Amino acid sequence: MQISARGDYAVRAALSLATAYPSLLSTQAIASEQDMPRKFLEAVLADLRRAGVVRAQRGAEGGYTLARPPREVTVGVILRAVEGPLAGVRGLRPEETRYEGSAENLPRLWVAVRAAVRQVLDEVTLAEVVSGRLPTHVRKLTTLPDAWEPR
Repeated sequence: MQISARGDYAVRAALSLATAYPSLLSTQAIASEQDMPRKFLEAVLADLRRAGVVRAQRGAEGGYTLARPPREVTVGVILRAVEGPLAGVRGLRPEETRYEGSAENLPRLWVAVRAAVRQVLDEVTLAEVVSGRLPTHVRKLTTLPDAWEPR
């Protein structure tokens, strides 16, 4: 799975908002804290607003806040808002793929990959990331012998 700059910025912005929740944060405050370009961040926040993940308030005292408490917002929701589906195969959802011959069972593998990604991203909330208290099954994945090794 590849996380784009847009997805990374969206999650980081959401974590800033989670830390400040329920207070408002300006785009400039988030951009400064997370060291990201303000214009790009504005586009990411617009995607999150359209998806109902954040609320915006205009004016001198305006800014952004999460639409729900951080304990109710998963990382998966954030990524889907800016990236679309979590797992795709050449623009198709895994269950939409069809192959012949020796690859005929490949759709099962793609569905399993999506399920594995969901077990992490849809079960970890912003509050858990901010606190560092990830669910046990996710923490265990980080302790596998080669988890931190590139391949």
